[in-house]
Amino acid sequence: MKLHRPYPDGEISLTPDEAGWTWCGLSVLRLAAAESRTVRTGESEVFVLPLSGGLSVDVDGEAFLLDGRPSVFAGASDFAYASRDSTLTLTSRDGAEVALPAARCEHRGPPAYGMAADVPIEVRGAGPSTRQVRNFGIPGVWEHAETLIACEVITPPGNWSSYPPHKHDPSEGSVAVDEEIYYYRIAGPDQLMPGRHGFGLHRAYTDATHHAVGLAALDETLEVRDGDIVLIPHGYHGPCVAAPGYPMYYLNVLAGPGERSMAFCDDPAHAWIRDSWTEQAPDPRAVPLSSPPRRRSSAGCSCSAPNCSMAPKCLCSLGCSASSDTATCSGWAPRCMRSATSSPPGAGRTSRVWRTPPSRTRGPWTAARSWPPPRPSAPAR
Repeated sequence: MKLHRPYPDGEISLTPDEAGWTWCGLSVLRLAAAESRTVRTGESEVFVLPLSGGLSVDVDGEAFLLDGRPSVFAGASDFAYASRDSTLTLTSRDGAEVALPAARCEHRGPPAYGMAADVPIEVRGAGPSTRQVRNFGIPGVWEHAETLIACEVITPPGNWSSYPPHKHDPSEGSVAVDEEIYYYRIAGPDQLMPGRHGFGLHRAYTDATHHAVGLAALDETLEVRDGDIVLIPHGYHGPCVAAPGYPMYYLNVLAGPGERSMAFCDDPAHAWIRDSWTEQAPDPRAVPLSSPPRRRSSAGCSCSAPNCSMAPKCLCSLGCSASSDTATCSGWAPRCMRSATSSPPGAGRTSRVWRTPPSRTRGPWTAARSWPPPRPSAPAR
């Protein structure tokens, strides 16, 4: 099996058979403005997850409107779910890029919608191992799925994630057996929009426990770029390392033959790393920015103020800037971020966040550096 699969052109159609295994698949589609696509799920259940832009989703006559987001680095997105043997029609007014993580299943269920505001955001790890995890499609959070598991991970520039290395395969010590897909996006110098010039690293390997049950040996240290996929059929995987200057995103897609579970087993040589997190503060760049309730504004976007009145400017999610007395905000933008003041979770005080002038709009990593929160009493583990 070829583990590393670059997709520099963006569109992906990876079935379980094409991957060379049994359960997991992934498609990534790019919709032009006013374009519609028909997707048949066949024997798999899927999430419809906007990566950029928004779209409408019709699942066998039931319609969902997904606000989406400007970039995977801008925040969590709303999403839809469709079971096996469904016909989907995807339509985008202004253009969109959408991921369809998939897993084979046996039973057919009803379609469903997930709100962005309901996605649990976890800050995992500490110090240089801090990352942000958006648990939109995991057991205990999304119970509509039969086998499919999915989550998003954001790794700040220079940090390590998927660490300590861990496994979920048929070898000794494992609790669950899952195939796993890593789908990578790498932000460019603006820290927000993906591009192929940034990169990261991905490690995968096996040890004697895998040899004992006849699993193929792995020893891979891979350079990953925007749009690449890494397949994990078995073995320890991690760390995933974001190069300094380049935020890293990956979409994890998991499924397996047993009960739907994300249980894993750390490499015993590195398991002690988790205990060391209690002595380190989380990296503030991985702490999510607070988002006020969204309302439609006269500028055309969805703001936290009725008339887009955040002085002196609002930075909308499409990257434009619109003041309260203009209507230059582009389209249906799902939210605006305050340029004046905002309080990050746990800060206990008002902190200045989106202070970048409109002509130099930056992504959340630049903003986060302006409000390092105080060290919490109990760092996330």
